Amino acid sequence: MTETTTRPASGRTSGRAGGRAARREARSNPLADNLRPVRPGLEGGTYRPLSNAAMDRIHQAVLDALEQIGLADAPPSGVEYLTGAGAILGSDGRIRFPRALIEDTIARARKEITLFGRDPANDMQLHGNRVHYGTAGAAVHLIDIETKHYRECTMQDLHDAARIADQLDNIHFVQRPMVCRDITDNREMDLNTVYGCCAGTTKHVGTSFTEPGYVADALEMLHLIAGGEDKWRERPFVSNSNCFVVPPMKFATESCLVMEACIAGGMPVLLLSAGQAGATAPAPIAGAIVQATAECLAGLVYVNAVKPGHPAIFGTWPFVSDLRTGAMSGGSGEQALLTAGCAQMHKYYGLPGGAAAGIADAKLPDMQAGWEQATSNVMAGLSGLNMVYEAAGMHASLLGFCLESLILGDDLIGQALRCTRGIEVDEDTVSLEVIRATCIGGPGHYLGAEQTLSRMQTDYIYPALADRSSPKEWVEMDKPDLIAKARAKKEKILSERARARFDPITDAAIRERFNIHLPS
Repeated sequence: MTETTTRPASGRTSGRAGGRAARREARSNPLADNLRPVRPGLEGGTYRPLSNAAMDRIHQAVLDALEQIGLADAPPSGVEYLTGAGAILGSDGRIRFPRALIEDTIARARKEITLFGRDPANDMQLHGNRVHYGTAGAAVHLIDIETKHYRECTMQDLHDAARIADQLDNIHFVQRPMVCRDITDNREMDLNTVYGCCAGTTKHVGTSFTEPGYVADALEMLHLIAGGEDKWRERPFVSNSNCFVVPPMKFATESCLVMEACIAGGMPVLLLSAGQAGATAPAPIAGAIVQATAECLAGLVYVNAVKPGHPAIFGTWPFVSDLRTGAMSGGSGEQALLTAGCAQMHKYYGLPGGAAAGIADAKLPDMQAGWEQATSNVMAGLSGLNMVYEAAGMHASLLGFCLESLILGDDLIGQALRCTRGIEVDEDTVSLEVIRATCIGGPGHYLGAEQTLSRMQTDYIYPALADRSSPKEWVEMDKPDLIAKARAKKEKILSERARARFDPITDAAIRERFNIHLPS
């Protein structure tokens, strides 16, 4: 053990300076993946708002809903797939699902999914309680943090968000967070969304398509990016976020056809059920979970009827209403509970799943946004949710996106991941021998202990932007402002060439084939 001559009572400044130096050294010398304090795929699952009996009751209600109520409005092709798998078409046009069909589908559905990045270092393994955080949503406004003004999102804004997320360690994937409002043609908007995201990041990308006819064009673009259809099918780095249902309990005809086209093209599918409790889903949290789970199980039957074992993420995304007004409240404690409960049901079935967290009702990255985003992100991680969507940057209950908030969210999610990792208990961490050596003939403190110096790198996470200085130091540093620091980081990232941009030959081939709105 290394001793230090600094006494705890009088050496506070030098101890703090030494700590800062050690943290700088730790950040400049990256640790092996298994030693990093936080990393993609940490195991959660320690928070369980639902008892085993409650999950059993929800499951029985789900089976009853599917068998007795069923879903309406399946497209003709969907009716053929589903009835071929064993579902029953009623005289009222609703598709009903026998219990045995649901149980058989759960048994044979894919339990482990790899979502690939263009860079293999960004691959995500979805199974068990492994947790990943990323963006999502369809915000129509970008927040100008300096003027506090909401303006319509553009293609450039979407690309900038992808570029920023690409350089944030705790953002593991980029699902389209904004709608390109400067592109009025839906086909061009869908294709430019794929281009803008993929040109901005080598992490896994999620996107949606307005019409099934646009999927073939997008796949052609993705084949060019991948270097051929065979390479794309080997490592599909884009997934389809598919709102295949219109809650309550109706299939979304066009989206179902999009889903069929994506499955044929080898693209993983997020089965997204987004009812709103008290509006398009039951008001009780348990009831909203029942409906979302039933809808997603119907979708899982659909996917496996089209192609058995196709990668499908169980996307229960029910949202919460403020029942005084009917408005969505993504930043509420009820939303955090709802997401955590959904994560438990994913584990109940052993299915890879995702849900929404990290949404703020707050219009700006202020204290309200902080508590709203932190509460649901931490609870989602602790519940072992595989894919935490909308985890950073989302304000005004998904109406606004903020690039500075995306950057601040990286720090916030780092803390959430540290909570997710939990407390390791082994012979070293109980520290009995270190306590003995410190208290009997030792210095009486742990500042210079070998264990302290080692564990400060592997057990503790240090925020990139958050301020932990004393008031005196804060004044000496000219009272740094958190938003200003985020803005400076944004400007630095965007001043550099995007690391994910395509090689010139590939980019030229894409631009020759498609009308790309982003300047080259």
